[in-house]
Amino acid sequence: MIDIKIDPESAAPPFEQLREALISQIVEGKLAPGTKLPPVRALATELGLAANTVARSYKELEAAGFVQTHGRGGTTVASQLGGADQHRRALELTRDYLAAMQAIGVPSSEVSSYLDRS
Repeated sequence: MIDIKIDPESAAPPFEQLREALISQIVEGKLAPGTKLPPVRALATELGLAANTVARSYKELEAAGFVQTHGRGGTTVASQLGGADQHRRALELTRDYLAAMQAIGVPSSEVSSYLDRS
């Protein structure tokens, strides 16, 4: 099915981890427009999550324009991904920023404090 790992030790809640993992796969082209996503219950079982957790991720992805829900027809990757390019670029810039901060010796646990100061 979909290759996603949810880290139970992460500070990010599972619905957020799932949402971000799906966005990454969509933006990177691993999930092409029109690709049918697994049903909520099936993906929840596969990932060891509650169905409501997966449903929340799907709902947020739909609100952001990454997926389309077709009722009993399931959920598919949206054919028009206007926000995907912006998201892809934001991820690239974030990775560049994190790499630059690591290069000057700033621990990853302190990076957000610099963002808060800007």
